[in-house]
Amino acid sequence: MLRLLFALIIAFGWAAAQAEVITIVDESPINSPFQYWEDTGATATLAQVQALPEDQWQFEPSGNAAMGITTSAYWLRFSIRNDTARFVNLVTELGYSQLDDVSFFVFSGNEQVHEFQTGDTRPFYPREVDHPNMLMRFNLQPGQEKTLYIRAVTAGSMILPLQIWRENAFFAAASTEQKFHFFYYGSLTVILLINLAVFLTLREKLYLYYALAIFGYLLYFAAIKGFSFQIFYPHFPGLHARVLLISMPLLALFSILFCRELLKTKQHSPKLDKALLGMLCFEISFLFAAQLMSYQTAITWSAISALLFFSLLFVAGPITWMAGVRAGAFFTVAWTPLTVGVLATSGLALGVLPENMLTENAMQLGSGMEAFILTLALADRLYREREEKIRAQADTLFQEKARNEAHQRLTEAMTHDPVTGLPNRNRFERMVNRQLAEDPAGHYLVGVARITRLDEINRTLGLNRSERLLRRMAEQMSQLASNLASVQSCLDEQGREERVYQLSGDCFGVLVNANKVADRFDELNNTLRLLSKPVILDGLAIEPHPKFGASSYPSHGDNAALLIRNAHVGMEITPHGQLETGFYSKNHDIYSESRLTLMSDLREALQQNTTELYYQPKACLASGRIVGLEALIRWHHPERGAVSPAEFIPLAEETGVISQLTRWAVDRGAADLAHLLKNHPQLGVSINISARDLVSGELKGTIEQTLARHQVKADQLTLELTETAAMEDPALGLRALQTLADVGLRVSIDDFGSGYSSLSYLKRLPATELKLDQSLILDVDDSDSSKVIVQTAINMAHGLGYDVVAEGVENEETANLLKIMGCDKVQGYWLCRPLPLPELEAWLAEYHARFSSPCNTG
Repeated sequence: MLRLLFALIIAFGWAAAQAEVITIVDESPINSPFQYWEDTGATATLAQVQALPEDQWQFEPSGNAAMGITTSAYWLRFSIRNDTARFVNLVTELGYSQLDDVSFFVFSGNEQVHEFQTGDTRPFYPREVDHPNMLMRFNLQPGQEKTLYIRAVTAGSMILPLQIWRENAFFAAASTEQKFHFFYYGSLTVILLINLAVFLTLREKLYLYYALAIFGYLLYFAAIKGFSFQIFYPHFPGLHARVLLISMPLLALFSILFCRELLKTKQHSPKLDKALLGMLCFEISFLFAAQLMSYQTAITWSAISALLFFSLLFVAGPITWMAGVRAGAFFTVAWTPLTVGVLATSGLALGVLPENMLTENAMQLGSGMEAFILTLALADRLYREREEKIRAQADTLFQEKARNEAHQRLTEAMTHDPVTGLPNRNRFERMVNRQLAEDPAGHYLVGVARITRLDEINRTLGLNRSERLLRRMAEQMSQLASNLASVQSCLDEQGREERVYQLSGDCFGVLVNANKVADRFDELNNTLRLLSKPVILDGLAIEPHPKFGASSYPSHGDNAALLIRNAHVGMEITPHGQLETGFYSKNHDIYSESRLTLMSDLREALQQNTTELYYQPKACLASGRIVGLEALIRWHHPERGAVSPAEFIPLAEETGVISQLTRWAVDRGAADLAHLLKNHPQLGVSINISARDLVSGELKGTIEQTLARHQVKADQLTLELTETAAMEDPALGLRALQTLADVGLRVSIDDFGSGYSSLSYLKRLPATELKLDQSLILDVDDSDSSKVIVQTAINMAHGLGYDVVAEGVENEETANLLKIMGCDKVQGYWLCRPLPLPELEAWLAEYHARFSSPCNTG
């Protein structure tokens, strides 16, 4: 019987719940009226609520209710039916984030189908919708009806704004609301930052107080709207309640400090200033006391104190305005909308005013207007009271900025290349030295790359396009280097990454951490090959022909300057192996500090006649007699000892000392020949000249004067020059040689076969002799191919009318073979080593004593 009665009670409750059914018939917004019941003891269960008589329920057609501060629990119920032909997803919202505990119950018929509990005394997550308000999702099939019960409990203000949303409409509205909040918080944040910046500039506490007051607004609204709980401490609901209690006295505290400073109440209204100080002491006390009170008591006192506080500040503006303070007018206008907003918010919290969009956002709107107007007031004050100071400070700041910018531009110009923007050699050396100091036990490589054709490209395409090519190459190097983990990088003062450095106009450098290379430099080598590929510029495929060199730390140096120097030496001199890079080697380093002074020492030696000529005889293969001598310079340095011609002759050519050296050699050779001709009238002397001598324009006159002075005939002097030197400037070289040949001098092509010969050019040379390089003679006894080459060269030379001299003959078998091949003359160690003049005379006397037959030297 009891069970039947209980079922009848439930059925009656369900029927009552059906009295107000919300129907969904189209896409228009859904009205949200509800029935509510106050559970004064906050102890009723769901079953008890369902069994309540219909007359216990009160109807709220607006869907919004404000019950004030209460300890009661409130139950809401409504039914909703889907009269459309579509499945709908819905969201139930209680649009107040400060409800402590909210439970949603969903019934389909008599069956409970869903239950969800949330509230700001629970951890924020999990929530069915990530939003500060109290939300629950549910759905309805076409024609389906459901009944919802909602239980709400809070220690603060019981505000119950109910709204039923279609899911997509809710998220659209939430997005719009978030934009509003973003604009509001963003605006206040900008105002806060501006005032902080002004405070830091002028050091006036007024702007600090206003920035702190704005911070108080941000903190209060973030807490009251639930955003701080959602974002910063979602797992600490107890902290959320305390933050809200702290935010209100902080807001008041900083606002009072700002008001006193802006309105100058101490000077213009002492009584008002005392009242403000009293309110200030109260807010400081309440800031700490609120943490000891119950939440409900603290909220009640906060609402009451807010009314007193804002009322006091509301009258402060007119009082100081009447006292002649210009800022009082701005303050009065600014504080009015904020006071109205506070009154509306407090009235809503106390249950005096209804909950609606205006009362819900009144204080937020008022604070935004207040902040905007007071910002104008501060701007006006700043303009009027600090105009000269700010102008002076602005001038100072402008000058300082100009100095900083000039310093930055100067630093940029001093540390970066103006064309490519890459950091320069100074920054590279600093980076390398710093890295070596930080990792002295490491293994590093300094790599350099030079674009060898840049000068040619510049002359051909012009400066603008060559600079574009250089920038393109620099960008390519930087991009490729960024893909290599072994290439060391660092950040400059502006946070830019530096990997590739420009050491000079056409030369670049990198630092490689060899300990990070695990593939025997294959990846690095492949990258260098990519740099060697043609670059497309304005439709032209331009080959930059880069060269690469490297030196190693610590074996090749312990500082950046030395490592860069040795990398350059490796790039220019060291023969390359399988890798693209020429690694530095002491064995190939021809440079030294003493080399820099070598040419000045050579000039002095030539002036003091301390150099010598050694002579190597040439023998006629037909007769065996000595018919000529090749003059070879020798230099014994007083400190370095014997200096090889291979060391000082290239330097002499580079520095121009070669002209002085040639004049000395011609003069000494002619003098020695004149002496030798007394006993050996068949002799002639050969003297080597360089391409620089050939085109100097002074050689002909110098030789003619020298021969006349020593009474030596022109055909007794042979000028030897390499085929490479003769071809350096073909047209000019031919004219110069023809001029010398017209005087009667003999011309000999030296080292034939060691370079790339142009037969069409050789046939035009006014030469009388061709000297086969010793590299052709070296294995002529054993190599059939060498025999063919030598025989061909002899036949060709004879066909052109040249005598043939074989250099480097070291044994009799080679001499006999060359004689059979038709070679005219030989010289080499088999015959005689180079000898100074006194030893040569003795050797010639002994040698010619064994021969009496003449030789046609032709």
